[in-house]
Amino acid sequence: MSEWKTVIGLEVHAEMETESKMFSSCPVVDSVEAEPNTAVDALSLGMPGTLPVINMQAMEYGIMVGLALNCEIPPVNQFARKNYFYPDLPKGYQISQYDRPLAINGYINIELEDGTSKRIRVRRAHMEEDTGKLSHIAGGSLVDYNRAGVPLLEIVSEPDIHSAAEAEAYARKLRSILRYLGVNSGDMSKGVLRYEANVSVMHERDKELRERTEIKNLNSIRNMVKAIDYEVKRQIKLYRDGDAVKPATLGWDEAGGRITVQRYKERADEYRYFPEPDLPAVEVSREMVADIAAGLPALPDELQKQFVGDLGLSNYDAGVLTAERAVAEYFEAIVDAGVEPKLAANWLITDLFRLMNAEEIEREAIDRIPIAAEAFAGLLSLVQQGTINQNTARKKVLPAMWSTGASARAIVEEQGLAQVSDPAVIEAAVDKALADNRDMALRYLAGNEKVLNALFGKIMGQMRGKGDPAVLRRVLLQKLERMKQD
Repeated sequence: MSEWKTVIGLEVHAEMETESKMFSSCPVVDSVEAEPNTAVDALSLGMPGTLPVINMQAMEYGIMVGLALNCEIPPVNQFARKNYFYPDLPKGYQISQYDRPLAINGYINIELEDGTSKRIRVRRAHMEEDTGKLSHIAGGSLVDYNRAGVPLLEIVSEPDIHSAAEAEAYARKLRSILRYLGVNSGDMSKGVLRYEANVSVMHERDKELRERTEIKNLNSIRNMVKAIDYEVKRQIKLYRDGDAVKPATLGWDEAGGRITVQRYKERADEYRYFPEPDLPAVEVSREMVADIAAGLPALPDELQKQFVGDLGLSNYDAGVLTAERAVAEYFEAIVDAGVEPKLAANWLITDLFRLMNAEEIEREAIDRIPIAAEAFAGLLSLVQQGTINQNTARKKVLPAMWSTGASARAIVEEQGLAQVSDPAVIEAAVDKALADNRDMALRYLAGNEKVLNALFGKIMGQMRGKGDPAVLRRVLLQKLERMKQD
């Protein structure tokens, strides 16, 4: 066991998918695809004399997230001014929440690699406005204010995370919850979801936490894991060399695969927080909280329990199927069509995911693949009914469905792939195979049981893969038993 312990707290910034910005009616646009500075107004640009007005849809979305994270929703929350000067913040301050946040004292349960679970506490979730977007070019920087003022929910964990793997599990679980709620797309490539990791290490003799650093604006979960691992090793090396870790804001250089120091850390008092004078405190009634809670959809943990308890799936399969809302809905559509749940889960997790991986299609995009859930259910129904065997379905029908978009039944009929279950036809095929491969049959009768599978394969090949495996194996064993008695 290492003498060093990793300590991580994650800050997650999630844009709320509202039509307008946090404090004005200015529309929210795709900050990657839209032309720069085309969705701005006087408030976005920090013009003098402008007054903010709270977007209550964003506040409701924030409360939804808080409830989904098992948080308390205080009866009053309040906005504050966070003062700092940076080109992407035209007002010279950000409207955020400080000592009176929207949600507090929550938690997320994550699944670990060894199959156990762990609870990660959520300290707070507070609402604020996003900043603009800087692009650095040779000789200067460009700023786009389309994103300035977009509703942003910051979710802060306690330092309960003790490895990059745990950070990954937490990040994926939180992303999944946001997508289930429909308040955030989870598209990190567009910056609508951003992670920041506060990292420190403790020696086994330490009684208190050591200095921490913050890795900012991580644009993918994979990069977050790499950055955390790098920073942990860097800090341990500094301490072993007799140096100290300075609190700093860090960046992750993806191309170079290394940490870079952006600036040394500010203290909270340097932001000079004070209550936002242009906005009233927000009172949240218990009736409002109850109404929002009643409207929450089934979330991953709840759905996983249903899949295990009601459908008989394993915890692992249920966890895989509920990690993405789109996958869970795809699976439910297959089961609703009459397919046995375990058969549906096995084929979805193994065969369909394999095709998606080969095409580099993310699981969250399963609703856009060439095979709709109803069509996939049609294939599995043919397997379930014994019309085709699993080998034919897996090797011939499914690939043809993927490449042509045709239905399973049409492919089976066109290619003559229907399974042969007639005992008389199968018996004739077994007799021929035993006659052609008498030496193999004799080796089996002499005690070499491995030969049985080879014989089975010979017969299945002779039948062009269309033999009913159960009937074929039963007839083959009966024939071999008769040979043994003779």
